[in-house]
Amino acid sequence: MWLLAASVLLGALRAGSAQLILSGTSIIEKNDCNETVVLPCYVTNLEQNNENVMFVIWKKQGEKIFSYHGGNKKFNIYPSFSSARFLSQADLIKGVASLVLHSAQATVGNYSCEVTESNREGELKMELKNSSGSWFLLVERAVIISLMCLLVIFCAAQLSVIGLKYEIESQRKVCVIVALVIFAVVAGVGAALFIQDGYTVQNQAGLGLTVIPTVILIPLQYVMFGIVFDSLMQATLALIGLKLLGFIIAVVGFALCVPACPPLHGSVLIAGLAIMAIGSLLSLAYVFIMGSRMKDHPRPGKAVEEPLNDAKGVMLE
Repeated sequence: MWLLAASVLLGALRAGSAQLILSGTSIIEKNDCNETVVLPCYVTNLEQNNENVMFVIWKKQGEKIFSYHGGNKKFNIYPSFSSARFLSQADLIKGVASLVLHSAQATVGNYSCEVTESNREGELKMELKNSSGSWFLLVERAVIISLMCLLVIFCAAQLSVIGLKYEIESQRKVCVIVALVIFAVVAGVGAALFIQDGYTVQNQAGLGLTVIPTVILIPLQYVMFGIVFDSLMQATLALIGLKLLGFIIAVVGFALCVPACPPLHGSVLIAGLAIMAIGSLLSLAYVFIMGSRMKDHPRPGKAVEEPLNDAKGVMLE
């Protein structure tokens, strides 16, 4: 009886030793920020740690996509998964059989990893899914687009105030309006491209069309101040400088964000646009307040010029 029990126990031990134990993750998620996708597969109970007796097969939906025969160092990679490679071939003898795929070829579906060591084998199954995600967070995108809208609104409001309080040459008025409309249209197109989910060339171009054209607002602000004031005072120069500073910060933030997904310096870009928006708001308030303090709305400098002109007229008479 004891001989029978011993043989059963020995058979069970042998059966257990014939099975490789593989570990990994049952569900892997990828998003548009991933250039590559790693399908994890680790053998935890290798005995020989010899690449020559190892054989690895990766499958998708039951079809082979990648295989490696350690005995003859031969790879067999299928065309649809030409980017497939080991995460670290040197660590294969340590049990690392993880596969790396280019994101474009890592299509969603069920994958399996099969590893053989001599007469021992094991299998691990996993599912690759797409995760919902975007280049910027939804809140960040909303803030960037809102700031762009505020820039357009503040600039248009400032132009309206100036138009109501001061006489503007027709040619100059047309130029200012056309510049503002062009900026609004380009920024609108950029916002439409940027707000879409994903990390694509369209998203990058959209952010560029949203941020870069804000440079138009700096000379536009100079022109609008020139309509109100004969000579720019320190306050007006400071407001123009504030908008210029905001633009520089926004462009630096844009340059830092474009190559990174997710963006590591999105706050820099937002801070730059916020400074520009604050500068536009202060410029609007300054023009409105200064205009309200001037009776009959004379421009600074005109108050001195007009009496002199009157005196010249009397002398000529």
